Amino acid sequence: MELRHLRYFVAVAEEGSFTVAAERRLHTAQPSLSRQIRDLEYEVGTPLLSRSARGVELTAAGKAFLDHARLALSQVEAAGEAARRAATPAKTTFALGFLTGQEIDWLAEVMRTLRDELPLIEVTVQSQYSPSLADALLRGKLDLAFMRREPNMPDLAFKLVTREPLLVVLRSDHALAARKSIDPRALAKENFVQVSNTAPALRAVIDSYLKHHRLAITPVHEADNLAMAISLVASTRGVALLPVYALNFLPASVVSRPLKSVGPSKGEAPAIDLVVGYHKANASPLLKLFLSRMDEMVARVAQRAH
Repeated sequence: MELRHLRYFVAVAEEGSFTVAAERRLHTAQPSLSRQIRDLEYEVGTPLLSRSARGVELTAAGKAFLDHARLALSQVEAAGEAARRAATPAKTTFALGFLTGQEIDWLAEVMRTLRDELPLIEVTVQSQYSPSLADALLRGKLDLAFMRREPNMPDLAFKLVTREPLLVVLRSDHALAARKSIDPRALAKENFVQVSNTAPALRAVIDSYLKHHRLAITPVHEADNLAMAISLVASTRGVALLPVYALNFLPASVVSRPLKSVGPSKGEAPAIDLVVGYHKANASPLLKLFLSRMDEMVARVAQRAH
């Protein structure tokens, strides 16, 4: 008994027709297929198929044989796959996470940093809210994440990538858009779109900035992500404070303006840290390699920006 006998039999049984099985699945001539089935039945010692007005039907023996034939074919396929895997050892996986949108600026640089290792490793990528990235790091689902410095995470280590200034985002036809920079006190008169607690680190920076300038702002909307915030700005003529990487998502109808330094101290504009986070117990050689080259990567990006 040969494997092709089993494949031919399963094809006829599943299609219920010699003609269909021959033309569509096996790409062979029907007389040849019929001959192969007869040879199989001769070797088994009993009819497996019977022709009727309704087509080809399984005999009682054929029904019993079909399950075993399918199992035998699946085991042969599994054996082949196991052999291929053994011949080509699985690549080491390096799991990356990004605060949604940051991959636009940083994924290519990460791949460049690891380019010498890429033939030997498999890089996986996912984008999430920063708290979700922290949870994935704790669970060992990620090796490294571009994220915010999440509080109360003693098992995670954070390394600064860059500080992102916050910008005022508003419609291009908004009256404030005519200004080169915007006095934060002007925001008190506008429909303010605040980020929700899905981004607690960013929310804390914005709240602290508004409190510092004694701006009693009651948000008219809360946005769970950048796309939602920008959409609300565009549709409600509101304003929002968002990190500079939001520029990657702005449609033509929405623009950004820097905040003006005001007050006696004239301090810096608000900014939020972008960091890479990783589990302190992660002993991955790839993680160690990336961290050793990270300063070079950040320097390349900074030089390109200027």
